[in-house]
Amino acid sequence: MSNVQATSKGNMPVVLLKEGGSETKGREAQKNNIAAAKIIAEIVHSSLGPRGMDKMLVDSLGDVTITNDGATILKEIDVQHPAAKMLVEISKTTDNEVGDGTTSAVILAGALLENAESLITQDVHPTIIVDGYRKAAKKAKQCLQDIADTVTGNDKNILAKIAKTSMQTKLVRKDSDLLADLIVKSVTSVAEKTGEKFDVDIDDIKVEKKAGGSIKDSTLIQGIVLDKEIVHGGMPKRIQNAKIALINTALEINKTETDAKINISNPQQLKSFLDEENRMLKTMVDKVIGSGANVVLCQKGIDDMAQHYLAKANVQAIRRIKESDLTKLAKATGARIVTNLDDLFEKDLGTAELVEERKIEEDRWVFIEGCKHPKAVTLLLRGGSQRVVDEVDRSVHDAIMVVKDVMESPFIVAGGGAPETYAATKIRSWSKSLEGREQLAAEKFADSLEAIPLTLSENAGMDPIDTLTALRSKQLKGEKWTGIDVMKSKIGNMKSSDIIEPLSVKHQIVSAAAEAACMILRIDDVVATTKSAGPPPGAEGGMPPGMGGMGGMPPGMGGMGGMPDMGAMGM
Repeated sequence: MSNVQATSKGNMPVVLLKEGGSETKGREAQKNNIAAAKIIAEIVHSSLGPRGMDKMLVDSLGDVTITNDGATILKEIDVQHPAAKMLVEISKTTDNEVGDGTTSAVILAGALLENAESLITQDVHPTIIVDGYRKAAKKAKQCLQDIADTVTGNDKNILAKIAKTSMQTKLVRKDSDLLADLIVKSVTSVAEKTGEKFDVDIDDIKVEKKAGGSIKDSTLIQGIVLDKEIVHGGMPKRIQNAKIALINTALEINKTETDAKINISNPQQLKSFLDEENRMLKTMVDKVIGSGANVVLCQKGIDDMAQHYLAKANVQAIRRIKESDLTKLAKATGARIVTNLDDLFEKDLGTAELVEERKIEEDRWVFIEGCKHPKAVTLLLRGGSQRVVDEVDRSVHDAIMVVKDVMESPFIVAGGGAPETYAATKIRSWSKSLEGREQLAAEKFADSLEAIPLTLSENAGMDPIDTLTALRSKQLKGEKWTGIDVMKSKIGNMKSSDIIEPLSVKHQIVSAAAEAACMILRIDDVVATTKSAGPPPGAEGGMPPGMGGMGGMPPGMGGMGGMPDMGAMGM
């Protein structure tokens, strides 16, 4: 660490940074950044693949998270180091973009930096490494594109295999058949087809989770589940062939905005005032009933009196529904969200076969199910304990994302490290065509790609060196689907084992890792300024005048931080 005093070429010391600031330059800075990135990669390294281990993360409040999802692990551990934060960022963006491959992206970025470090020590300039990496990343994406198979976007068989592959590495592996089936059904039902292309908005799949039962009890509801109760005990708990009104206005009397005074001189006037309020509420309710609705879902409040009138008319009502749920309900039931009750007509109502309040564990939830062609559905996930359900939720999110990826871009590659090894062998022979030192960087890129099959075999307890050499020789013979069958601890054809992944995930991994590595490599100077804790005592130009004693107290409040004189308190 160089001192605060940065010295210019003369001998005159110039103080540039604040007290407590620091600067790391050149090789030292690069080493520091690369070391931090390598540590991050090492943390998630053991959780890659079907034999990967889980991590238990305990936050400051004592909440426990058990997961092997790379993005979740890195999000939960609060990383301070600026270079390490970049790797956390790429896992986050990979998670948002394609949903899967978060661990692989971090491992690849870590390997790229580790390999670059050996080149830097051999005096290869970082800019040349960056150029070589960028070219190699482009080539790698091209190689992956070449071996990808094209599928049809709504081929349920392929989609189920994709979802299962994504869940093979998770806690839910034993139940992946059942979950994959639910996930494929849910994604295909909310997908919109435009021409030949599919669009999937995963917000249309509402995922509700509840501890209790087991993972096998998870179900798909062709409609929406609301974690709310019916507002009034007198309302029917179960309505078949429901006609549903969605209202985002309150069934209450609006209080006046301005301060209004009402002078009431005798009890008769008070009675007529209250009767008028009731009459207004009754009119509101009559409008709802008049439209033919027998279920009212309201975003805002429902007055007690209005509840009474609705219950009398045998109408089920639920209040304070989140706006996002209301939008999903509109998609699921085909209803139109009404803001003004005068606009509520029969054509605005949605339909569902059944609306019923059920008890789940200790909560009462309302199920709106059996919608004709729902464009929004609900996955209800169960599991033995809260930790399990949370992990099921994360696994299902990843699986939903990969199914969406394949529907939107229908290209698939094998899993098990096969595409990475293929791209690595191709880049090795292609790197010979590069001139100058970029060739070395491209070769290192190929080595880094092999970090993924290497890690898979390590986690499976196989011999990493033997596995990698055998894998390379098979790949060179042109067996592009050969990868590591982790569950059987041997090398095999991943296509026949049905281990397939979306091409878009692989592209994202290569792009994100290469970009992060290049960004970190280009840094040669780290200047950190700490917020100074105020000048040391006795320094001039310190606090504003009159701010004596306890740092920022009005004058005269010295000593014990403004305590009265101790003597006077008889102490």
